[in-house]
Amino acid sequence: MSVAEVRDAYTRRAEEYVSLLGSVADMHELDRELISRWAEHLDGPLLDAGCGPGHWADHLWRLGHEVEGADLVPAFVARAEERFPEVPFRVASFDDLGVPDAGLAGILAWYSLIHLEPERVPSALDEFARCIAPGGSMLLGFFDGVSVEPFPHKVVTAYLWPPSEMVERVEAAGFTVEEVHTRTDPGSRPLAAIVARRTGAEPASPTG
Repeated sequence: MSVAEVRDAYTRRAEEYVSLLGSVADMHELDRELISRWAEHLDGPLLDAGCGPGHWADHLWRLGHEVEGADLVPAFVARAEERFPEVPFRVASFDDLGVPDAGLAGILAWYSLIHLEPERVPSALDEFARCIAPGGSMLLGFFDGVSVEPFPHKVVTAYLWPPSEMVERVEAAGFTVEEVHTRTDPGSRPLAAIVARRTGAEPASPTG
C-alpha cells in the first residue's frame, strides 16, 4: 500500500470522514479520557501525527497544550484549518515529520499507522523517536489482532497488530512502554493503545 494510494483513498472520502468521525464529541469517552490523561503532565510542544480532520489536535489545544497537527492528506489539512483556525496544521509524512531532533514533548499517533505495511512501521516509530525529547511520550492507537495481518478497512487496507508485537517495535525504536490498553466495543474491531516514554535521563514533563 503506497503513500499515494493511502492519500488518494482518504482524499476521495475526506468529507464523509469529517462528517462521521471529525468530532471529539462522537469519539468514545474512554478515548477522550486516555488522550487527555496522557497529555496532562506533558510540558512542551505536542504533535498530532496523522491528525485527519484535526479534532484531536483541537481537543489538546482546548486543554491548554501547545499542539500542531500533521497529516498526509491535503484535504484533511485544509478542512482542519477551516474548522480549527487556532491550531496550526500542515502536510507531512511519517518519513519526515518536519520537526527538529528532540523538538517535541509528545506525539499522538491515534490510529494513524494502521495503513502502513508492517515492515514500514519501525521506520515511522524511529521518526517519532527522533522527534521526541528524552523523557517525552508517545500515545499510539491501533487495531488489536491475534496476528499481524491486513484487513479490509472501510477506506483502504489496514493492519491488525497483537499488542505484544507492537510493544516490541516500540521498544526497539527507543521507548519504554508504560501502559498497554485493550478494548472491544460492541460492533467494533478490538482496539489497543500504547503509552510509551522516550528513553532518556530526564523526563520532559513534571510528574505531579
